This record gives sequence, structure tokens and C-alpha cells, in this order.
Amino acid sequence: MRSISTAERRARLVRRHRLAPEARTGDVAEIARSLVVLHATDPATVFLSVAARSDTAGPSDVERALYDDRTLLRMLAMRRTMFVAPVDLVPALQASTASALAAKQRRRYGTLIERGSDITDVPAWFRRVEDATHQALLARGEATGAQLSAAVPELRTQVDPAPGKAYSRPTGVTTWVLVTLGCEGLIVRGRPNGGWTSSQYRWAPIETWLPGGVPDVPVDEARAEVVRRWLRAFGPAPVADLKWWTGWTAGEVGKALALVDTVEVDLGGATGLVLADDLEPDPPAEPSAALLPALDATPMGWQERGWFLGGHGPLLFDRSGNIGPSVWWDGRIIGGWAQRKDGEVAVRLLEDAGAEAEAAVAREAERIAAWYGDVRAIPRFRTPLEKELTA
Repeated sequence: MRSISTAERRARLVRRHRLAPEARTGDVAEIARSLVVLHATDPATVFLSVAARSDTAGPSDVERALYDDRTLLRMLAMRRTMFVAPVDLVPALQASTASALAAKQRRRYGTLIERGSDITDVPAWFRRVEDATHQALLARGEATGAQLSAAVPELRTQVDPAPGKAYSRPTGVTTWVLVTLGCEGLIVRGRPNGGWTSSQYRWAPIETWLPGGVPDVPVDEARAEVVRRWLRAFGPAPVADLKWWTGWTAGEVGKALALVDTVEVDLGGATGLVLADDLEPDPPAEPSAALLPALDATPMGWQERGWFLGGHGPLLFDRSGNIGPSVWWDGRIIGGWAQRKDGEVAVRLLEDAGAEAEAAVAREAERIAAWYGDVRAIPRFRTPLEKELTA
């Protein structure tokens, strides 16, 4: 069995995730492909993930890829998490994950409507409202949730989600319908109403990105494609990491892996998988620094992170497992950072990585501060070190 050391895994990470200066690129869509998808629960993460991996792309370039060139698309996928995906991967993500998520969301919202309203035959009613909303959006081309609610009266329906409970408040169904249509691959979150840190999106038909809609792909084939891309970017890794990242069942992961040519490797006592054509080591890169944002796709790509995180988890993660802004050197985390109210990017190193590392981190902090410009972005999930640095 081939053995792959921690040093070799870190070398792969640095090059494939474009943390090394020589691996940076101005191609925003290519940055997303390097990581399979960009984590997008916090809108700012998408932009700052690109900033960390490009010396030339600015916020307007990310917006152009998302909303003008439309080489990227925002969608709910693995673990019901928001991602920005390359459009060429959307069919596989839709078939492997999003379609099942749409059915799950419809059941969940249907239960709440049955419990908290006098609507009869809720499944038929929900489908009817979905169709009317989709048609209204096709007619408009783009609209906010409020505009669609004005066009489709049923979207203004109020539901009591927890009847009899003092904390329960009437809730509209607009977001429920739009989220379900998005999971079905019929509509897309488009340009936000505000700047690049805003999560108030306008909605657009999928045809705006994919003129023929999302192509149908067999589920098993779709899952195999997602697995191939993940292993190319994040392998070698234990199967448990793949199962966690996808959110699929063990059976679903096993069926997908059966369609992919993989090889088992030794990861210092644990067994990992790597693509059969990807056994050769990547050439090592010169040690380099990177400042990755909260929820960046790199640290959120594995469940077992000890080989690059060390003992820094308690300061850098919140209680729900969300990572805050992290400082990297030579493929491992050595500290954290935060943007202060005056725009300064404050850094705290959690270990002594040497003078070269300190100088490189300081240069990256200045570069990222300039990238922000006048924008101030508080991470959606606050972590202990990030809160300390901004106190």
C-alpha cells in the first residue's frame, strides 16, 4: 500500500487549492473548480476565498462571473449548505443532491402548513403555488421575493408553525416556496440588492444561466462525478471525510465509489482513498502564507482536520463546527485573523512559525485589507479568536 505523509498531503493542498502564489489565478470560475465548489453560506466568503487565491481578481470580477458571464451559480447542495458552483458541475449536483433536498424541503414545509393553517390537500396546493411562482418569475425575468408575493396572492399565506406555543409567530410561505423551487433547479439566486456582503437576492429562472434548464443526469453517474472532483481536490482522504462532506448515506457513498477508479493508501495509520491516476506526489511549493475567510472551502473540506489544524480548533471554530478566518503557512493553520472596524486586518499567530512566516503573513494581511477597500464584513458565525481580535 502506498504511504502518503502529512507533508505530502499539505503539498497537494497548497498547490491544488491555490494557496501558493505561483498557483494563484485571475480566473474566478477556475478557482471554484479547484475547490469543487465555493462555500457560500456567508456571501462574503465567496469573494474573500477568491481574494486569497488571486493577485488580480477583485470584487467586480467575482460579480461578473456570477451575474454577467454566469460561469458560476449559487445553489443549495451538500448538507443543505449554500455553495457557488461552476455551471458545468450543476447537473451532477442537482441529480446527486439537490433534487432529493427539494423533496425533503417540500415534505418539511408541507408538515408545517398542515399543522398551522386550514389549507386542505397541502401537497397539491404547494405544487400549484410553486407553478404559479415559477410562471410569474419567467414572465418578469428577475424579481425579489416581495415582488413575487405581490404577483402571486398565495405567497402571502400566513402559517402558524407551532400552534399553541407562546413563541410561535405567523410566518409567510414565500421563502419556503422559493427555496424549494431553487432546490428543484428551476430558479436561481441572482444579483443581491446590496453589495457583495448582502444576502438579499433577486431571483431569476434557471434558463438565465442554463438556456435549456439543468440537464438530466442519472443519479449514480452524478454522484460518481462529484466524488471524482472531490478526490481530485481533497484526496487522499478517508471515506468518512467524503461521507461527511457530501452528506450522503454510507450506502450512497459506497455505490458512487464503486463507479470511480480509486486506490487505498496509508495516511499514517489510517486508510485513505486517492484516484488511481493520482498517486504521484505534487512537486513541493515554496512555503507561503494565505489568509482564508470564515467558512472557506479548504478547511471545510474535511471532517478530520488534525493534519493541518493542529490544536488550534477551540479558538478558530464555533460550537457548531464553523471555522472563522484562518492564517495558513506552508499548508497548515498557524493562526487567525479578523477585520476591525477601521478596516485593519488584525492577525494573531498561535504558534511560532519563524520570521519568514511572520513577514509573509503581514504582507498578506496588508493585501487582503486593500482588497476589502471600504467594505466592512462581519462573519456570519463568530468564533472566539475573531471576536477577541475585533473587541
